[in-house]
Amino acid sequence: MELTDNQRAFLENTRTAAMITIAKDGTPKVARVGVALVDGQLWSSGTQDRTRTARLRRDPRCTLFVFDATWRWLALETTVRILEGPENYRSQVLLFRRMQNRPAGNLSWFGKELSEDEFLLTMDRERRLIYEFEILRAYGME
Repeated sequence: MELTDNQRAFLENTRTAAMITIAKDGTPKVARVGVALVDGQLWSSGTQDRTRTARLRRDPRCTLFVFDATWRWLALETTVRILEGPENYRSQVLLFRRMQNRPAGNLSWFGKELSEDEFLLTMDRERRLIYEFEILRAYGME
């Protein structure tokens, strides 16, 4: 689906979201995540061993509740494609540069400043992956 200009602008400037996945028994499960638009695609980061990754492998449906500090919010009903493997670690750099508003230089990781090479090694060590959201429906106060 095409986002409205207002929705796209909201996503360009908002990084905080709740990611709701579906447990085996159908119970919605929530995790706070960071999100960013990268080259027109909405992405978030995860790891191969996260419970939400296992849920998404079983059922790729996901709702995102994207919010800011002023009570503006946007709900996104999505399906998720998982981008993983060493060929996607550079995509993590793009994602985190966007989320941290750092077009160049070091990236912050759990309170440490890492060079891009150190960051790539960390992504490999943590077996990082990207959740790419295909937006099916959007609604809310944007």
